[in-house]
Amino acid sequence: MKLEFLFIPTSDLQASLSLYRDGLGFTEAWREGDSTVALAIPGTGVQLMLDSHDANAPVGPVYIVDSVDAFHTTRPKALAVVQEPSEIPGGFQAVYKDPGGSTIYVMDQSTEQNTP
Repeated sequence: MKLEFLFIPTSDLQASLSLYRDGLGFTEAWREGDSTVALAIPGTGVQLMLDSHDANAPVGPVYIVDSVDAFHTTRPKALAVVQEPSEIPGGFQAVYKDPGGSTIYVMDQSTEQNTP
């Protein structure tokens, strides 16, 4: 399990980009369409993922695992299921709440095509 992203939903992607990229100096790492942008956080290996698909989604860490299904089956029972494993571009994702109510996203990249 590796912390890969801090997921930040936004209702205004351009304003969020202006703050994090232009104001705070984060570097744009990649984009997915017109609604998701990842920014490298200086001094870390973690990226900030800005996403405008659902501005009301909870902020939370995104952990990468080898298999979401395997993690889901063996996860600590203290993690309450918010969203069962479901397919996303490049893999699968599940969403949980920890005992304190914080949201945790777990994803894999099991269907991502590696191109030479």
